[in-house]
Amino acid sequence: MARSDPGGWDTSVTALDTQRPDVPEYRAFAATLREHVEGDVQFDEYTQVLYATDGSIYQARPAGVVLPRTVEDVQATIRLAEEYDVPILPRGTGSSLAGQSVGPGCVVLDFTKYMDDTVDIDPEAQRATIQPGKVQDHLDAELAEHGLKFAPDPASSNRATVVGGIGNNSTGAHSVRYGITDAYTEELKVVLSNGELIHTREVVLDSEEYEDIVAKDDLEANIYETVRSLVEDNQEEIDDKYPSLKRSVSGYNLHKVIYENDEGEEVINLSKLFVGAEGTLGVIVEATVSLVTKPDETALALYCFDDLIDALKAVPEALEYPVSAVELMDDEVFRLAEESEGYAEYAEPIPDGAAAALMLEWDDELVPAEDGTQREAFESAIADTNAHFVEEGDAFDVLEAYTEADQDDLWKLRKAAIPLLMSLQGDPKPYPFIEDATVPPEELAEYVQKFEEILTDHDTSAAYFAHAGSGTLHIRPILNLKEDEGIQKMHSITDDVTDLVLEHGGAFSGEHGDGMARTEFTPKMYGEDLWQAFKELKTAFDPDWQMHPGNVVYRDSPDDVGPDNDRGVGADNRENLRYGAAYQSLEPTTELDFEDEGGFSHLVELCNGCGTCRQTDSDVMCPTYRASGEEIQATRGRANMLRAAISGELPEEEIHSDRFQEEVLDLCVGCKGCKSNCPTGVDLAKLKAEVKHEHHQEEGSSLRSKLFGNIDRAAALGSALAPLSNIAPRLPGARIVMEKTLGIARDRELPTFKRQTLVDWFDERGGSTVSEAEADAKVLLFPDTFTNYSYLDPGKAAVEVLEAANVHVDIPTDLAPSGRAAFSMGYLDKAKSHAQENVDKLAGRVDDGWSVVFVEPSDAVMFQDEYLDLLDGTNVQKVSAAAYGILEYLDNTRLDEAIEFDAPAESLTYHGHCNQKATNKDHHAVGVLRRAGYEVDPLDSSCCGMAGSFGYEEEHYDLSKAIGQILFDQVEESHGETVTAPGASCRSQLGDRPGKSNPPHPIEKVADAVDSA
Repeated sequence: MARSDPGGWDTSVTALDTQRPDVPEYRAFAATLREHVEGDVQFDEYTQVLYATDGSIYQARPAGVVLPRTVEDVQATIRLAEEYDVPILPRGTGSSLAGQSVGPGCVVLDFTKYMDDTVDIDPEAQRATIQPGKVQDHLDAELAEHGLKFAPDPASSNRATVVGGIGNNSTGAHSVRYGITDAYTEELKVVLSNGELIHTREVVLDSEEYEDIVAKDDLEANIYETVRSLVEDNQEEIDDKYPSLKRSVSGYNLHKVIYENDEGEEVINLSKLFVGAEGTLGVIVEATVSLVTKPDETALALYCFDDLIDALKAVPEALEYPVSAVELMDDEVFRLAEESEGYAEYAEPIPDGAAAALMLEWDDELVPAEDGTQREAFESAIADTNAHFVEEGDAFDVLEAYTEADQDDLWKLRKAAIPLLMSLQGDPKPYPFIEDATVPPEELAEYVQKFEEILTDHDTSAAYFAHAGSGTLHIRPILNLKEDEGIQKMHSITDDVTDLVLEHGGAFSGEHGDGMARTEFTPKMYGEDLWQAFKELKTAFDPDWQMHPGNVVYRDSPDDVGPDNDRGVGADNRENLRYGAAYQSLEPTTELDFEDEGGFSHLVELCNGCGTCRQTDSDVMCPTYRASGEEIQATRGRANMLRAAISGELPEEEIHSDRFQEEVLDLCVGCKGCKSNCPTGVDLAKLKAEVKHEHHQEEGSSLRSKLFGNIDRAAALGSALAPLSNIAPRLPGARIVMEKTLGIARDRELPTFKRQTLVDWFDERGGSTVSEAEADAKVLLFPDTFTNYSYLDPGKAAVEVLEAANVHVDIPTDLAPSGRAAFSMGYLDKAKSHAQENVDKLAGRVDDGWSVVFVEPSDAVMFQDEYLDLLDGTNVQKVSAAAYGILEYLDNTRLDEAIEFDAPAESLTYHGHCNQKATNKDHHAVGVLRRAGYEVDPLDSSCCGMAGSFGYEEEHYDLSKAIGQILFDQVEESHGETVTAPGASCRSQLGDRPGKSNPPHPIEKVADAVDSA
């Protein structure tokens, strides 16, 4: 177990050497903003920490954040920022990988909370107009009914905004077919550095419209004239220096701003300049983008090679076929996926010996079904590539995927590559700083061979994956950026690799932009003349260099082009690192075992900022963010706050403050979704339990916390006093008193207690009806608190189904509670005591062939997962391995196949328990229900919002209901006639819907099928 640093939780380590804007210094500015801005203005230290990082290796505290509601809010913020001499940084989701969504001392404009609407969709023109906070997958969901989509598809599309992608000039796996964002950005509404709102679109040069624009005496007129002059004066350099690639996003798009339109007219469209400008030229407040038709069907083939170079040599050959994507993954990606709880199933089909794989995709627009079915057309196309790559080439195996589910698994594996790599244990990690350099595809093999030489010279290695078809490989050298040597290596590698890229006619960035990582090296790529043109362009748009200074372009000195100050002077990719040589963090003495995660602090630091926890459409993570939209309530936000607390970036006493406990920790519902859905496995439920335990030790705990942490005792007492215990809370005024004294929400329906417990019922029936001698298996049914004292029917159903499967059942009466309630509330000493008692009493029975089975999912997962963190030794391991949820047990043993089922003619909507989803054990219920004869619609749902005691707590009641409403909406959309859910809390939340009662446990529906037989 992790038992280092006898200083415990003393956080008095040296603080990070970062620019830290002083909150009082900005107080007047913030107060003035609140007078003029309708949206939220947040300048406190927590907000600074939350917005100091993105998905990159960089960190820089902003002055504060404005979440605007209107365009007028944006204009007011920019004008006031100019008055107070504060720089501006527009930000999408903060998933950027080059550091372009963080900026020291900036006012961050976050559009994702309020300005996230679709303004218009024009299916005939194949265009959509959106606000800057619109997430791409949300837009694509709206477009799907029209058979359309936005073509660029970055891996982060489930949380990244379209306008954020415009700022980066983003692309994705299908750039082979569709190109990049600048090709689809048609018109913009932009607030300039002086607060002026302009509308950028195609303007015919020297037309009446153009002359009207340049005749004005304003910033817009000067911009048009300057841009035209810069392009015309530097045309020869533009033709020479910009690489001929599908993907090149370094610098400003001078080569695309003036072009010939469809009518053969020469036009200027400033929209193309804002693409890839990273917020340095103005703030986009509305975007009109063009769309493409969405293929109805696709197919994939994954070609496996035993040598990386052979795979790269095959890339140009793959492009000769009608493919829509050519992606690469190497063996390091496969290895990490195999070791990840959330992604192991996706890596399972990859054959042994695969050093690299090329994934090719076809769609029905490129490979239409002229004769026969679409499947046959795909099979014919793949047969052609199989003959070339496997039968005649160097690939040794191929995986073919025709169904949506099979293809989704391969795409999930590919899209998880970046965050999976960041899950490597220890301080050395594969960091992004030159990871999206792009060369012509025919140059890839030679380029990678020389890249390997650079890595060898610097005594390191890297992983290889991404968009091989476009010549973009995400190559991430493994370095320790907590040491000066690693930092210097990063800079040296960047210098060498950018030289290599130029040798091969490439671009320094083909996808992720310049930001803090690559802006320093942009002059090398474009030469002195274009570098000077970039600075003049920036100054024309932003005379005071107020808009995100120092990114894309920088000033060589204070006397250079621009204002008479040092804003935007210099660039060095070694500055503003999240983990620099001065970084320190404590490794506290912990009650839980963090050895598998590399220690407490390493688990916190596994958060790389990718923002997967901000997705809202699928998977378990993160229910509180889905309901609130607040960064602090996402897994990333909580991890950032914890990292600030253990690194000294926050005051040493802050972790025990009421605000930290209430806003950072208490709003985590402990669903464990981040354990599996976070690609790096940042288990916030475990971290929360540890910190809450320490907080109880240091500061004590409330009466309510103690009550909920010992709910088993309260439930036993309630059962003994039933029915009086059920009447008392319903007396007039009783619920108000409970809310005021204990903080238990008056509007939440409380569980009722049964005088006869499940243990009593089992004893009264004479135990199991199946003798131990004649049984096919032996099961100890754990009498969890909810099932034993309040909800007996699922327990009875479990006994009946097990016995129908010829299982001998016993319900032990000598066990302690599972410890789930104590663990969730942070009473780890009590949870550990319960765990030890149960393991001691069960180990021998497990040796005798008994399995331990649970009706309540959270108790099952407590045995399977948390017990291993609380205890050491072989006994806990074997007891944990013998623990099952009731449906999991039936599905694993297939004992239910011996039962003759005759299910009622009924379709079910199944909501799984978040703890079981997080441990990949939720699918078992669906399999058993279907074998029992039901049609089942399993919801892709998150936590129900009750989360044990969370939904009963007065201050969390509204958030609990908001989370629940997300589930309720999914239930309404489902085709199932009856809802079923295994968790007692879930059933309680679902039962609180107007006019509804608690739905049945799935084991009850299985029992119904047995009964009807």
